[in-house]
Amino acid sequence: MSHSSTRDAVSTRDAVPILHATGLAKQVVSGERRLTILSGLDLQVFPGESVAIVGQSGVGKSTLLGLLAGLDQPTHGELELFGQALGALDEDGRARLRAGRVGFVFQNFQLLPTLTALENVLLPLELSPLSDTATRARDWLTRVGLAERLEHLPKQLSGGEQQRVALARAFVTGPELVFADEPTGNLDQATGARIIDLLFQLNREAGTTLVLVTHDHALARRCDRCLRLEEGRLVETSRDEVGA
Repeated sequence: MSHSSTRDAVSTRDAVPILHATGLAKQVVSGERRLTILSGLDLQVFPGESVAIVGQSGVGKSTLLGLLAGLDQPTHGELELFGQALGALDEDGRARLRAGRVGFVFQNFQLLPTLTALENVLLPLELSPLSDTATRARDWLTRVGLAERLEHLPKQLSGGEQQRVALARAFVTGPELVFADEPTGNLDQATGARIIDLLFQLNREAGTTLVLVTHDHALARRCDRCLRLEEGRLVETSRDEVGA
């Protein structure tokens, strides 16, 4: 599905947001100072969209992603994920809500070093009701081009291969939503370009909603929508303006 057709599909149907933030704020204490990272931020993400969040380093993009995923809690504001108010849930409740429905891709891969590629992909399937999880994990590693690397430890894999394992792990449960935090940040340009192509191929085939933060302008321009984080709030930005 093209970028324009995805946006048209979203705008023309009475869609319910998969992710809805209202007045989201985050403050932290540093020494004797209270720092405001996010201030009155609003966001709606609809099923099937791909949304890029861009902004200068240190502006709070990763903090925002952690809040949206329920990995951290806001100082103020309301956040709904899959129609469920995250503020009404404790940490275990948020984890149960994410289980099988949310996938993650991180800049530093976040693979467990003592587990093989296959074992890392199997991790999110441990509590899954899906059958034959080992076959499912092998199939996803094959889809990302790592059929010959199933028993390799992360230290035996290149950066690009480690990120391919992370992509397989993110999509293996058939999630409705994938969060990606600088997914090409630790990769060289050529490897990063291949990971971008693979990420969007997998996302398109699975029909997953994608929310990512990135410094990579090429990656941001591949998304349906681009939002720039400025002074604690999100500003809609056209793809043509990204990196201009």
